[in-house]
Amino acid sequence: MRAVQITEFGDPDRLAIADVADPRPGPGQVLIRVAAASVNRADLLVRSGRYHTLPPLPTVPGAEAAGVVEAVGADVSGVDVGDRVLAWGSTGCYAELVATDAAKVVPVPADVSMPVAAALPIAWLTARYCVRELGRVRPGQVVLVHAAASGVGTAAVQTARADGAEVIGVVGSPDKEALAKELGAAHVLRRDRDDVLAEVRRITDGAGADVVLDLAGGETFALSLHAVAAGGRVVALANVAGASSVVDTRDFYPKNVSIHGFQFTNLQRLGWDPRPDLRLLLGEVAEGRFTVPIDTAFPLEEAAAAHRRLESDRSRGKVVLTVDSTQVAGEEPR
Repeated sequence: MRAVQITEFGDPDRLAIADVADPRPGPGQVLIRVAAASVNRADLLVRSGRYHTLPPLPTVPGAEAAGVVEAVGADVSGVDVGDRVLAWGSTGCYAELVATDAAKVVPVPADVSMPVAAALPIAWLTARYCVRELGRVRPGQVVLVHAAASGVGTAAVQTARADGAEVIGVVGSPDKEALAKELGAAHVLRRDRDDVLAEVRRITDGAGADVVLDLAGGETFALSLHAVAAGGRVVALANVAGASSVVDTRDFYPKNVSIHGFQFTNLQRLGWDPRPDLRLLLGEVAEGRFTVPIDTAFPLEEAAAAHRRLESDRSRGKVVLTVDSTQVAGEEPR
């Protein structure tokens, strides 16, 4: 089969198409013919060699995909050949075929396109868990979302808005400002134009945001601690900046602020099963209750261009790879 391989860590040009052996499903696994695979920030960090855990080389990147079940291994029930499914794992989705645990597979409704399904697990479940479980957002609260036009950010804006919050989004360009407003942000700040902290205090009459979702890391984390209200919560779920965050404990303990960390894979190792929420989310997307913006869909052969697009900070929503065009032909984007 064709797959994108990393044989050496480095820039996007390290991604190259290779012919590799077809995977086979082991006990408890299913084999999926991939229609679309999602591109995530973690993929960029793995490719560059900057992720907190790195796989042995060569490796096929990609942690989530949607497609059709090609075969099932022993001891698998509830999943059949021909089912439309999405899957998530740790690696291997930038390929025509991927074998993954049946426990990390859910069916895709007919009204949800393959690229949209592939874009859901990591970004949307991250946003929902951080808003609802860690942020404990309630109606009437103010939620500040950094990188509000990113894959996770667009999901967080819509989730917090659906839960009755007033959302302040932070973005970096006029087109991203328009998207965040379209998705329900009551206020959109531009980090290239506005004094974000001063504006948050103005909007909240000096109180600060009840919940801050920090998708940026680096220097932004200190800003998040200043922008959160007394008794509020800051949720750190990324470090796109790739830089250390210098934290002064005096910025949060006098305000009785709580700080939470989230990492998708590690939370599953601690026992979290995302399947119930993912099934619910797929149903809500099928009903049109949420919009999943797809910025660009690149063919598998252009994985390097997909990485450059995400690294450019110009993308709005998710970047995906189209692996099997016959499966996505004629599908509506929803």
